[in-house]
Amino acid sequence: MIRNNFASVAKGVTIGLVAGATVGMVGKQLIQKNPKMRKKTKKAMRSIGNIVDTAQYMFR
Repeated sequence: MIRNNFASVAKGVTIGLVAGATVGMVGKQLIQKNPKMRKKTKKAMRSIGNIVDTAQYMFR
């Protein structure tokens, strides 16, 4: 039973890593080809950072 659980977890981790790598490569190509996409990505990352900071402040 433990081996089945470990196999399921290992399979899920592997699928997650492959999916993440694929999304990363596609996203990188899109950003390099389109300067507007780079600007929008930076703006979105800054907004996410602000949201995380606000959430941390609320939970203190």
